[in-house]
Amino acid sequence: MLRTRTIAAAAMSAAAGLLLLPSPAQAAGSVHLYKIYYDSPGSDRGANSSLNAEYVQIRNTTSAAVSLKGWTVTDAANHRYTFGTFTLGKGKTVTIRTGKGTATSTNLYQGRSWYVWNNDKDTATLKKPAGTRVDTCSYNSTRADYKMC
Repeated sequence: MLRTRTIAAAAMSAAAGLLLLPSPAQAAGSVHLYKIYYDSPGSDRGANSSLNAEYVQIRNTTSAAVSLKGWTVTDAANHRYTFGTFTLGKGKTVTIRTGKGTATSTNLYQGRSWYVWNNDKDTATLKKPAGTRVDTCSYNSTRADYKMC
């Protein structure tokens, strides 16, 4: 009888524990390319304000903060941005702007003096430090100035 109660109690505890685990939808998530704003407003003359209006965004939809140190974002011509020490919080988005500026928790800067993202078509690739591809996002359009990935 005691053995039966112990087994039943263990089964109930296990079942209760399963209820506390995140559902597959909650557990699922990724660090991924979210948006590319490839055609900044106005004429492309290389002003820093215009360069910073061109950007790529990365979103973390996991349930934990993720260190992006050493991760890279590249375009089809292999312009490369490599993350320094940076942690992207759970549920957060970071914007990587093409021009110069002061880094914050929501904005990073490539420090370039000319544009990266082509106005007609390009491909963004996000990779981990070892070179493992995490995500890609391509666009082929002159009808919009941004692409939701």
